[in-house]
Amino acid sequence: MLNFQDFFIRCTGLWKTERIYHFILKNESERSYTEFQVSALNSVEKQQILAAAASSTLAGMTLTLTDDATHHNCPGFAIAFDTESETGEKVSMSLHALFVPDAYVTQPDGLAPMPLLPLAAQVDTSPQGEVIQGFYLRDEGYSETGAIAGRFTYQPTRQTLEMTTFYSRSVAVDQMRFVAPGLRMRTIVTYQRPAADEVPSVIDLIGFGLERKQPQVL
Repeated sequence: MLNFQDFFIRCTGLWKTERIYHFILKNESERSYTEFQVSALNSVEKQQILAAAASSTLAGMTLTLTDDATHHNCPGFAIAFDTESETGEKVSMSLHALFVPDAYVTQPDGLAPMPLLPLAAQVDTSPQGEVIQGFYLRDEGYSETGAIAGRFTYQPTRQTLEMTTFYSRSVAVDQMRFVAPGLRMRTIVTYQRPAADEVPSVIDLIGFGLERKQPQVL
């Protein structure tokens, strides 16, 4: 079983993945191949993400973090990847992501209510302390540019990290699960974003992937 910190340590390195995406409303599918390099964030990169959070899609939250909390209890990673679809379309991107547990977040009076999670992203958090939840901050979004904020859930017994990102037009639920030290399963479900007081329910896309960590080249 991987604890919260160990999960992110194991995520570093070079990964290769094959995915298939099902576009539900169009009744179409597409395969893709991706290589991505993952490295741990340093303290400067973490502070840059925290500063960018003020203009994120969940603006209004106040993050109260000590230096010790930022360095040791809020893991993150830098990702650079290249993707090629079966039609030959190529996409390259890099981004930084930071994961801030709720224990280090202060929500002041008057904060706008959190968007409602899709049913598939709602997790039972009992017994208390077993599941870690918090804010997921990125300096760049996948489908929209600019700083992005969302929610994450980490389940140690399942070695599973789930990230729910709220874009202006959609809600993406991205899950990665270690099934072996160098092997992960990846799923993504994208919903149309509903009105503020409604649970996302209309699914646009479902994707599945198998990710393999590559041996380190000496």
